[in-house]
Amino acid sequence: MKPSRLPSALGLLLRPCSATPITAPSLRAQARWAHRDAQPLQVPSPIPLVPDVETFLTVIGRGLKQHAAKFPTWEAMFSLTSEQLRELGVEPPRARRYLLRWRQRFREGKFGVGGDLKYVENGTAVLKVLEIAKGPIIRERHVVNVPAGKKVEEIPARDLARVHGFKVHGIRTIAGPYALPAKDGAAKITVTEGMWEDRRGHKVDGGERRRAEVRFKRGVAERKAAREKQGY
Repeated sequence: MKPSRLPSALGLLLRPCSATPITAPSLRAQARWAHRDAQPLQVPSPIPLVPDVETFLTVIGRGLKQHAAKFPTWEAMFSLTSEQLRELGVEPPRARRYLLRWRQRFREGKFGVGGDLKYVENGTAVLKVLEIAKGPIIRERHVVNVPAGKKVEEIPARDLARVHGFKVHGIRTIAGPYALPAKDGAAKITVTEGMWEDRRGHKVDGGERRRAEVRFKRGVAERKAAREKQGY
């Protein structure tokens, strides 16, 4: 009696594999192809308030201004990978993550205060009050950005740049972040270190990871001090 033949599926499983093994050189070649096919990162255009690398690193804060000399061009700052930033000496790792996060925001047009300013000269922008009559008594007041030395009336309506985040208090007082009073009821905004910075939270009782441990040890110490005070 002839032995029964193995099922075809089981035979395929027992058959020695003839596939070419993946070697380290082939993996490196695949990595090169993947790198070549990767889409280049978009380099956004500067804006009036942030025209160069140093200003960008200044406004996002966290001490990143100290690394400005490591980026020869605007394009370089927006093109380098996290690994390349590490090689340049941008440390610690959280500083690199913070920079990469702000680069992406800038690409998406998500700016901080003053990101919609149109007229900026030497890092300073002038804000003035625009009055729009809505009747014999009612007037709307808006904060607009005008070139230095110009009056609101001298600027065509289409060239007036309304600024978000600022309000008119009273008749002609401009209020908003980093707005300082100037002549003739105007206000000025000047590039300031950290004006776009994401403030880090204050750790309470050692933060989330150590909070239970810190509070337990504190309770033990407080109970011990209470017993000693009572003479136990």
